[in-house]
Amino acid sequence: MISSLRGVVLSTGADSVIVEVGGVGFSVAVPGDVAHTAHLGETILLHTSLIVREDALSLYGFADTAELEVFGHLIGVTGVGPKSALGVLSHLSVDQIATAVAADDDAPFRRVSGIGPKTAKLIVLQLAGKLKPPVAAAPAQTATTAITEQLVAALVGLGWSEKVASEAAEQSAADASETERQSVALLLRRTLSTLGPGQGSARA
Repeated sequence: MISSLRGVVLSTGADSVIVEVGGVGFSVAVPGDVAHTAHLGETILLHTSLIVREDALSLYGFADTAELEVFGHLIGVTGVGPKSALGVLSHLSVDQIATAVAADDDAPFRRVSGIGPKTAKLIVLQLAGKLKPPVAAAPAQTATTAITEQLVAALVGLGWSEKVASEAAEQSAADASETERQSVALLLRRTLSTLGPGQGSARA
């Protein structure tokens, strides 16, 4: 069982990377944000799950053990295969998944390609009680959170996945000046300068 890989990134795709370990290149399917942040020639650590089928051995990799754990729960849901589970983790963070399940809300899962209404309901039903609840936001951050949510919505509208949009929006809000934090337009400009132009549709 291959539980982790640490090696040099040889190439990247929209949802995969090739990692060289000891002279051997491993093709690993990864969430979109992992592929997006992987850089050629740099060392990467992936927590992995090896899926064995009659006609193939497929390796799936994640940035941390929390994602790997959720992946394991997702593939245990009726009708959810490894590729669909990877799609969920490409569009939603672990906290977003836990929040949706805790709220009995299947809408975020229905927005993932390949997940139909029935399967989305099964994900919420079968994952109930299995995920750690996300940490609640501090009350003092309510105003900033509202701006950040609008920024995430704008980024999603431009083609970025909810997961990448959320992470980028939170980072921009943390780095921005007080004036920028009060303006969705200014935060959007800052965030797009970090994400780069024209990659939203490719990484969604």
